[in-house]
Amino acid sequence: MNPLSAGTLGKAAGAFVLGLAVGTVGSVMHRASWPWGVVLCLALVLVAGVTVRAWGGVVPVVGFAGGLFLAVQVLAQRGPGGDVLVPAGDSHGWVWILGAAAAVGAVALVPRRAFDDAPLPPRSARRADPVQDDAAEPVDPRP
Repeated sequence: MNPLSAGTLGKAAGAFVLGLAVGTVGSVMHRASWPWGVVLCLALVLVAGVTVRAWGGVVPVVGFAGGLFLAVQVLAQRGPGGDVLVPAGDSHGWVWILGAAAAVGAVALVPRRAFDDAPLPPRSARRADPVQDDAAEPVDPRP
């Protein structure tokens, strides 16, 4: 694991802002057209999370999750006019909140090698398949 550096913390701060934006858009749009609104919003969370994970590792994913859930929790509160964007007694809101948590958790649990840019070592010239190895050897036709 890489130590925390200024670059990593900067990426985490940028991911926090991205999480705020994704959480705001998702909280506003998840009820647009059931079930496709919540499906698209959860896909947005998943794509943004994968992007953040590939960009900087696990620490920026924590920043992304913090921004996402800060926005969701603020928008789930009663507004000045009495409006609530994510009602507590509605299944749509629960699907959005728990689905977003599952998407961020899934992104955080993906192994690091899935995001590694290092080239793979070349394959060996000889396969381990014994059927192909026997067929590749020339057969002496003489008895």
